[in-house]
Amino acid sequence: MAQRASVGKIGIMNLGFVLTSLAIIATPGTGAILTIAAGLRAGRRASVVTAFGCTLGIVPHLLAAITGTAALLSAGAVAFDVLKFAGVAYLLYMAWITWRDTGSSPCTTNPRARLGAPSATPSSPTS
Repeated sequence: MAQRASVGKIGIMNLGFVLTSLAIIATPGTGAILTIAAGLRAGRRASVVTAFGCTLGIVPHLLAAITGTAALLSAGAVAFDVLKFAGVAYLLYMAWITWRDTGSSPCTTNPRARLGAPSATPSSPTS
């Protein structure tokens, strides 16, 4: 006697999974939003460069999948913990370097001056 597929099943996937997948595919991700923003702000060339950079960001994940790093890390709890603590140490190092940096931030400059607007402080008249 053949078994009937239950309602809401599509092959081995259920309907909720298919609908969630379609929603994720149909909505733009952060890379697409960043690429569009770069294109609107600085033109086509910046948009292409940004898209290329977003694509390069996938390469480490691709290499990890190809080499089986994910399977290795899931099989060995010690290897995962070593990688996790190395990541924490790296983030703490970056925080320390940022904390000690004495350079000026681009956010501290006068934004009105960048836009070509007159500054808020009045200048003295020349005579």
